Amino acid sequence: MSERWTPDSWRAKPVQQMPQYPDAKALADVEAQLTSFPPLVFAGEARNLKKALATVAAGDAFLLQGGDCAESFAEHGANNIRDLFRVFLQMAIVLTYAGASPVVKVGRIAGQFAKPRSAPVEKRDGVELPSYRGDIINDVAFTEEARVPDPRRQIEAYRQSAATLNLLRAFAKGGYASVENVHSWMLQSVSDSPQSKAYADLADRVSGALDFMRACGLTFAVDSSLGTTDFYTSHEALLLGYEQAMTRVDSTTGDWYATSGHMLWIGDRTRQLDHAHVEYFRGIKNPIGLKCGPSLKTDELLKLIDILNPENEPGRLTLIGRFGHEKIGEHLPAMVRAVKREGRTVVWSCDPMHGNTITSNSGYKTRPFDRILSEVRSFFAVHAAEGTHAGGVHLEMTGQNVTECLGGARAITDEDLNNRYHTACDPRLNAEQSIDMAFLIADLLKQGRAGKASPLQAAAGL
Repeated sequence: MSERWTPDSWRAKPVQQMPQYPDAKALADVEAQLTSFPPLVFAGEARNLKKALATVAAGDAFLLQGGDCAESFAEHGANNIRDLFRVFLQMAIVLTYAGASPVVKVGRIAGQFAKPRSAPVEKRDGVELPSYRGDIINDVAFTEEARVPDPRRQIEAYRQSAATLNLLRAFAKGGYASVENVHSWMLQSVSDSPQSKAYADLADRVSGALDFMRACGLTFAVDSSLGTTDFYTSHEALLLGYEQAMTRVDSTTGDWYATSGHMLWIGDRTRQLDHAHVEYFRGIKNPIGLKCGPSLKTDELLKLIDILNPENEPGRLTLIGRFGHEKIGEHLPAMVRAVKREGRTVVWSCDPMHGNTITSNSGYKTRPFDRILSEVRSFFAVHAAEGTHAGGVHLEMTGQNVTECLGGARAITDEDLNNRYHTACDPRLNAEQSIDMAFLIADLLKQGRAGKASPLQAAAGL
């Protein structure tokens, strides 16, 4: 990995999970067109996220990363974007106030269009077709024509990402995210849920605290951070031609940045040491993530860390464990010990979704909430035992009232799945289950901070 890096040096390496386009010229034309498009995000924003993640690595904040399994062209709309953002705000206020922890908010949005697949083909009723790989590549419809990779979809993905980012920035900075609106963030779909009273009580406490601050003379005009929030975007950088086209030189530093999203990650299926995805990632300066599954050996992890973060820069690398509730206790402790022993600075995050996927009795691909929670609890327990910081969670979630994951406060059953099962790929936590998860994580954060609170925090009941 000592050879010179360029945005296209990945093309000389073996590559996994990349589609085979039937028209090479059409693909080249699209990539050339994308190269001329404006960046979606800016280097300074990515650096700000890296600084925020450095505070997570130091144990002083918590990373909340989540969003759609795979964004859809058909379901793109202001209401869906707003509702996901509202769930983020609710979860963040729960974690910040009840869990006494600053929260770094990173969405799986404005770029999460490509999906790795466990098999290159899909069979239905004796018919075999190429697998659906996300709207940026082909279509979910089960027809031969729809499953042909089409490079023009990359242009649509760019345009949708730009529109989504535009709305997210307006929500984050235009007053909607002000903590004064803590009560109005409540989604209609969860207004009668078992967690609604808990959230309303917490919102009342936040409002009371704000009244106290105003009485002391602190207003939003003095501290604008109370009226806005920082919200960042992320996605799995699977489609490397698209990423290369969106890779630009920062005029202030001369460094290369991926401008398709603030944070990109390498999937568990594409993390081979000498392959194309690792080659691409080692050269960009964005904060990056690495999915770590049960097949990843500790010595391989340390080599990947050396390649991806050779300067041991805080906030640069987030390790996202995706083991499954039955395997996390077998694999995570050794990884944590090795990274700690080598003095590597990373953010440890837990993806409790991908290792806990099952097929229900009714034939739906689903995830039991109790297994998701079990992996999160084990994640916190391992870090408590090892003296390290359980830094974040990585969730597939939506602001919509779907029925895709079993259980939760409202106890979704197998029979409920077909009511509102809308995902094109993997099952997502709905808004209610996401807020439920936030309260449960807040309890774990409080347990981890027990005995460490300042006198002021203790007096406030934090």
